[in-house]
Amino acid sequence: MAITVSEIASLRNKTGLPMMECKAALIEADGDEEKAIEVLKKKGFAKAAKKSERETKSGLIETYVHDGKIGVLLEVLTETDFVAKNDDFKEFVHDVALHIAAMNPKYISKTEVPANEIEKEKTSLIEQVKATGKPENIAEKIVEGKLGKYFEEICLLEQPFIKDPDKTIGDLLTGLIAKIGENIIIGRFARFELGA
Repeated sequence: MAITVSEIASLRNKTGLPMMECKAALIEADGDEEKAIEVLKKKGFAKAAKKSERETKSGLIETYVHDGKIGVLLEVLTETDFVAKNDDFKEFVHDVALHIAAMNPKYISKTEVPANEIEKEKTSLIEQVKATGKPENIAEKIVEGKLGKYFEEICLLEQPFIKDPDKTIGDLLTGLIAKIGENIIIGRFARFELGA
């Protein structure tokens, strides 16, 4: 199937990825743009995984203050100073700081959540589900689903992005890694709320 330049350009505008990657994805997806986006997402995750071992020494520290009542201090790291000066990188860092101000995550990722906190939440969820009288096998699935929602509430990378709830912060990060070609890590953050 022949892929037109306008099809490639359309996919590039939607994803921000290089033309050759867009063309290859469209060929793999037989010209179906939605399938091509899925192909690119899968490739992006693979690229991000390969880059995750590379050392990050540069980056940005972003501050965001909302109405003088909520403030965020955020560190996002990357491999080179060149990327730290990139507009896409800067926009991502700003958007994440804005998101943290709005959504108040407690942790960056699930791996940071203390085991005893997870156990406590799981025990509470099991008791809630047992009280409904659901069968054991269904109860386990309900608890797993509710635990996923719990992580979505407290873990930054699991949260739906406030500007585009169809994507998580983790999806945005993976997409940026794939687009820029360097490892990027959300290092740490602090959120302050007046009187809290």
